[in-house]
Amino acid sequence: MKNNETCDVRNYLDIDIASQQLTVYADGNRVQCYPVSTAKKGAGELMGSECTPTGWHNIRAKIGANQPLQTVFAGRRATGEIYSVDLARQNPQRDWILTRILWLGGLEPGKNRYGNVDTAWRYIYIHGCPDELITGKPESHGCIRMKNVDLLNLFNRVEAGFKVYIHE
Repeated sequence: MKNNETCDVRNYLDIDIASQQLTVYADGNRVQCYPVSTAKKGAGELMGSECTPTGWHNIRAKIGANQPLQTVFAGRRATGEIYSVDLARQNPQRDWILTRILWLGGLEPGKNRYGNVDTAWRYIYIHGCPDELITGKPESHGCIRMKNVDLLNLFNRVEAGFKVYIHE
């Protein structure tokens, strides 16, 4: 862990913006690593910045349990659609939120919690996206995107309240 001043934890998710990797730690040991895509505009906490917020967070809510793989979400609700190439062609500008949502809340007042830097009120998630968008490059609008099967696996191994550390 690079910064343990705010949270002294042994079970957490480590999101490394530089390497575009999410690592699961259990009892202080690395147990799983997934490729992700963070914000195209880099790291930052300000509302409206379209940046990925850094620092300590927790999973404030898990959304989408028991939905089919590639379920489409809008406003944190399943739309009734299942993502497909045809649906993508019909909606070329849509920012796809698929399969599950892990909604993040900041834990550091003034950095990523409260006011114009509040991660929860920025609606920053770890969520699924079309798998072909996970290319090792930052391309999101602030969220942490994952491949759908990877997200499903992660969703099933963490609970609300699980700690998340995001850094460059």
